[in-house]
Amino acid sequence: MSRPAPAARKRTRKDTAGRPRRARRTEARNARAAAAFVLPFLALFGLCFLAPLGYALYQSLQKTERTGPLGLGREHEAFAGFAHYAQALSDDRFLTGFGRVLLFGAVQIPLMIVLATALALLLESASARGIAFFRTAFFLPYGVPGVIASILWGFLYVPGISPLVKIAESVGWHVDFLSRGTVLWSLANIVTWQFTGYNMLVLIAQLKAVPGELYEAARIDGANAWQVARHVKLPLIRPALVLTGVFSIIGTLQLFAEPMVLRPLASSIDSGFTPNLHAYSEAFVGNNPHVAAAEAVLLALVACVLSFGFLRLAGGRAGGRG
Repeated sequence: MSRPAPAARKRTRKDTAGRPRRARRTEARNARAAAAFVLPFLALFGLCFLAPLGYALYQSLQKTERTGPLGLGREHEAFAGFAHYAQALSDDRFLTGFGRVLLFGAVQIPLMIVLATALALLLESASARGIAFFRTAFFLPYGVPGVIASILWGFLYVPGISPLVKIAESVGWHVDFLSRGTVLWSLANIVTWQFTGYNMLVLIAQLKAVPGELYEAARIDGANAWQVARHVKLPLIRPALVLTGVFSIIGTLQLFAEPMVLRPLASSIDSGFTPNLHAYSEAFVGNNPHVAAAEAVLLALVACVLSFGFLRLAGGRAGGRG
């Protein structure tokens, strides 16, 4: 066998040495392109999430001190430590509001997720008719702002002008939707009416990603519509169910617009009805922005704990089934 000429051997060594350099340049170019796509998101994430959270944390650790006789002099900020957190955790109304939204979520979230799942499965069934119309109709309440939805339902709850109350009284059922014992579930009705369609669309999007061959295989094996929904569709939309559950947990803890709008109509809704409403009252009514910041940080911490706890629980169940 003849050996390659010296010039050919030299070109081969140059090509071999050049390939790693070209690969490194390509990798560097790809990394710069990826950074260019990620940096706008990181900037907005830092500006809209991390910066407000950091500022709230800073404010919660500060206090306002006044100098001069009778405290009428100049104001300055001083370090307060965890005093505002202790004050928030010792406030019975704030803790009662937490318990109230947890009870609200324990009832409202499962009800809304079950209803959204049922609507998604019905609209995606093979025998469904008028899918586009009903999908739009169910999603339409989500397009109504929370304040407007609360005003609309407020008129439906107020005795004397509410057709719902008149219908109930015509059949001998006397009901007060805004009483102390029922106002929480009246709020749950507003939230369910508004967000069920949104969750339904999330689940429908997941259903559309399921290959149709799986349904055909299940039907060939003799599965009926209920068995296909239970053993094929529901397990495959589990990620979407977990996602809607996390969103619902966070939204429940942030409950604010609905009780704020109904508050003038219902004496049972006070300034501490929900944690968000209590923090708002501390900041803009009681002029205690540092305490309100501490309550906001506590609310964010509870939302993180519950959300990650739910994700861990859902992931553990999925792993156990697998």
